[in-house]
Amino acid sequence: MATDAVDGGKVRLNGERVKPARGVKIGETLDIDNGATEWEVVVQGLSDKRGSAQVAQALYAETEKSVAERQNKSEHRKLFREPSETIKGRPTKRDRRQLDKSNY
Repeated sequence: MATDAVDGGKVRLNGERVKPARGVKIGETLDIDNGATEWEVVVQGLSDKRGSAQVAQALYAETEKSVAERQNKSEHRKLFREPSETIKGRPTKRDRRQLDKSNY
């Protein structure tokens, strides 16, 4: 999944697109976008092996700017909900009518 995210341009290292094989160094900044949420994290440590989530969380730190932006976007989503957010997949005829009704 991580390789697909990097190939898809959803992960940037120091503001630039990278290839999946590119290694990271301590102090570099990663911009991560999963579609709904964006993070900016600084690499604080590296691990030779895969570990638990607690160990992984100690290897990076989210920037204060990133935390503030995520909180602002979260508040905005609470106040202004996207009408089509509740619809999964292609809308049915009934869903389309409800969307049209909410737009007027």
